[in-house]
Amino acid sequence: MPVKFPRIHEEQLIRRLQPPLGMVNVVLDTDTFNEIDDQFAIVYTLLSKEKINLHAIYAAPFFNHLSEGPKDGMKKSYDEIIRILQRMNVHAEDFVFRGSERFLRAAEEPVDSPAARDLIARAMAAPDNEPLYVVGIGAITNVASAILLEPKIIERIVVVWLGGHHLDWADTNEFNLKQDVLSAQILFDCGVPLVLIPCVGVASHLLTTLPEVERYVKGKGSIGDFLAERYEACSKDHFAYSRVIWDISVIAWLVNPATVPTALVHSPLLTNQITWSQDNSRHFIRYANFVHRDPIFKDFFFKLEQYSVFGTK
Repeated sequence: MPVKFPRIHEEQLIRRLQPPLGMVNVVLDTDTFNEIDDQFAIVYTLLSKEKINLHAIYAAPFFNHLSEGPKDGMKKSYDEIIRILQRMNVHAEDFVFRGSERFLRAAEEPVDSPAARDLIARAMAAPDNEPLYVVGIGAITNVASAILLEPKIIERIVVVWLGGHHLDWADTNEFNLKQDVLSAQILFDCGVPLVLIPCVGVASHLLTTLPEVERYVKGKGSIGDFLAERYEACSKDHFAYSRVIWDISVIAWLVNPATVPTALVHSPLLTNQITWSQDNSRHFIRYANFVHRDPIFKDFFFKLEQYSVFGTK
């Protein structure tokens, strides 16, 4: 039987999609071991306590050459999250949760997990006027599963997801999206308030280089050294080489929405061919069309420097 999702009135949906002005409550869903940018995003989140009240981190599944399958990818991501928290003296108990051990197989078969259950509990406890921001920087399986398990949470959350490519791109065959197309389709179709930050064409501007990392990240405490080591190991040849750290885009939008300009658009249709299709009768989402690279990295580098000098609680 198809899942019936609550319908959010358009006026309320548009209000919910306004960029946040003050402190926000956040959970972060991340395939942390997949690349090196998730690590930067976790650290940026923890360093941005003036705007972000981080309640939990969820390990998301992934499957590529770094894992033996989605379950193994999720476990490796969980372990990488723990390594980051240890270096920042953050306790992991009741804060980090294991996620889905596989991708969705059918819209009626959510993947139950500690992460999905924790998301449901936190979302249902959120006050009506204070939505829980669910920030996704990996395959969106955990979030889609939570929505399928308890559809009412769409009335209490805002999903901010780095996924797919620019809506005018020839395809949207991007890693986070193509890992679990069905979960992504649920996200776009269910009516949940959604802020979409595309990869190629938008977040792909967030490039940095080894010399910049060595100057502004390395030596900034044990966590700075950890990030620098991860960056240096990502390529055997750093001559004229830059690497995109696009996962920090979603955090930048929460910290300072002006650095990630957005607009309201109708939710795209995600085809089974992993392309975008447009239908202007569909509900609205908020869509990022650019990132201001320099102020985003400047904010991150400044906070890392302050942390290395003064520490934080």
